[in-house]
Amino acid sequence: MLKLTIPADIADEIIVQAKQGAPLEICGILAGKSDHIEKLYKMTNTDKSNEHYTMEPQEQFAAIKNMRSANTKMLAIYHSHPETPARPSEEDIRLALTPDVVYIIISVAEPTPAIKGFNIEDNKVTEVHLTIER
Repeated sequence: MLKLTIPADIADEIIVQAKQGAPLEICGILAGKSDHIEKLYKMTNTDKSNEHYTMEPQEQFAAIKNMRSANTKMLAIYHSHPETPARPSEEDIRLALTPDVVYIIISVAEPTPAIKGFNIEDNKVTEVHLTIER
């Protein structure tokens, strides 16, 4: 996937979640159809860390179940970088194990938050064009 459209209200909600979660990383899943996000699933970062995240398994299971019943699919996995830019860390690249999703990183390290998307496969990172639909 080389592009992804995110409704402004969902993008804004992710940024608020990232700001409120700082100084720890926040995480979640975005679902929809084709290349258009329709739903946000906030996840708990069980690591409670400012450098990495692990999604709470029961929340993940509930999100997947909800996606199936809504006839949508996981299009993106997001997390924040509270202290670093919106680009994949070595750990992000190493742990990018879910195929066919966009990895979205939200940086709240600067006064104006940055939100960027990446395709990560076989340790190769390609930026994905994100359109915030206002």
